[in-house]
Amino acid sequence: MAFKEELVDAAYKAYEKKLMSLVKRGKIPHHVGIIMDGNRRFAKELWMDPLDGHEKGRDKLEEVIEWCRELGIKILTVYAFSTENFNRSREEVERLMRMFAENLKKAADDERTHKHGIKIRVIGQVDLLPKEVREAVRYVEEKTRELNKFVLNVAIAYGGREEIIRAIKEIAKKVKEGELTLDEITEDAVRKHLYTADIPDPDLILRTSGEERISNFLLWQSAYSELYFADIYWPTFRKIEFLRAIRSYQLRERRFGR
Repeated sequence: MAFKEELVDAAYKAYEKKLMSLVKRGKIPHHVGIIMDGNRRFAKELWMDPLDGHEKGRDKLEEVIEWCRELGIKILTVYAFSTENFNRSREEVERLMRMFAENLKKAADDERTHKHGIKIRVIGQVDLLPKEVREAVRYVEEKTRELNKFVLNVAIAYGGREEIIRAIKEIAKKVKEGELTLDEITEDAVRKHLYTADIPDPDLILRTSGEERISNFLLWQSAYSELYFADIYWPTFRKIEFLRAIRSYQLRERRFGR
């Protein structure tokens, strides 16, 4: 049995190495967005506490950041907690918020964050978050503000529709106050009022867990993103599946409506 497992492991590593070689020779996406789905279902199938599933998901994110850096991907935006997730049980939300606060502070002080130049930002309705999370957001953003080798955007209390409505309100206010005319309301004007105003749109958005929808994630920004859906829960997302997603992106012809 052990010998069989060794053979499977060797075959897996050989395939991963070959795939990595192919991917590195192709066009690498600059910005990848990930809907990290399946933590709770993963935990449920293993009779684990839901928070244990979220902690496994956190560990997986650390791995994926390393995979991105290895390939030369410069921006990663992950969907960590939607505005709809506030409807979950009070206990789960409170524990998740504590986990966010702890992990953001930990990331801010982690020597790897500074060694690899990782700028960490939180996008979403930060004002809806508990005080300890808001303080952690300010802390990590301030400590990593000058880092510029890699950008990690963490979407917490985020909703794509809300983001667009927020942009519309800001633009409407400028029109009302005479700072902007109707003719000046362009795609670029809207983009400047999004959470991601200073970074390019994602080239690739991938979602785990087998669900094939983007669930209110980066609605404006994903207009021309390539989509990839992996039939595997986020905590068990493997490097080989990540490489397949990148390879799938490379094999597509991006026309941008042309």
